[in-house]
Amino acid sequence: MLHAVSGAGRARFAEALAQMHRDRKIVFVDRLGWDVPVVDGEYEIDQFDREDAVYLLRLDELGRHAGSLRLLPTSGPHLLADVFPQLCERGVPRGPHIWEITRLCTAPDVGDPKSVRRDLMLGMVEFALANGVTRYTCMTHVPYLSGVLAAGWDCAPLGLPQLHGGVMIGAVSIEMTPETLAFLRAKTGITTPVLNTEARHAA
Repeated sequence: MLHAVSGAGRARFAEALAQMHRDRKIVFVDRLGWDVPVVDGEYEIDQFDREDAVYLLRLDELGRHAGSLRLLPTSGPHLLADVFPQLCERGVPRGPHIWEITRLCTAPDVGDPKSVRRDLMLGMVEFALANGVTRYTCMTHVPYLSGVLAAGWDCAPLGLPQLHGGVMIGAVSIEMTPETLAFLRAKTGITTPVLNTEARHAA
């Protein structure tokens, strides 16, 4: 099951969130070599892991972290505006109905990472439709960027990719509509909601 976790709901998912930060350190720092903050030598936590962040958590059958992503409202500080504004040729898209996707991570030992990523993709669309989000922005490395652009949804680059830390990165904008969800459900064969009903209005 996929859960949207924010605010007071974090206490309920404290252990899964701790596992998420551990897995983010393994994936982004140990494996990919990102130069990002590490807390207590174990947890990848940056300045955007704030109170207003919403985490989509995919848990396994034992309640452990299997995959996650972070959603941030663009009305406040966020990665694209505060760290990578140069990726947006016409300025960083901001507004109450625009949110940012970052830190998509699957657990290093997860058995079926493809299904985890599928659920996260569907879940972020369900979250958007339930919370008035009409567009997401995100930035990623170019090898992954082509996959985002080719997913079949209404997606457009925000500027030309640029070199950062020895790798090419780029930013995109993804429109969120009921048709987006219908298309992805038809494409994946998942016809029922993946996001926990109780948590859809977590924002």
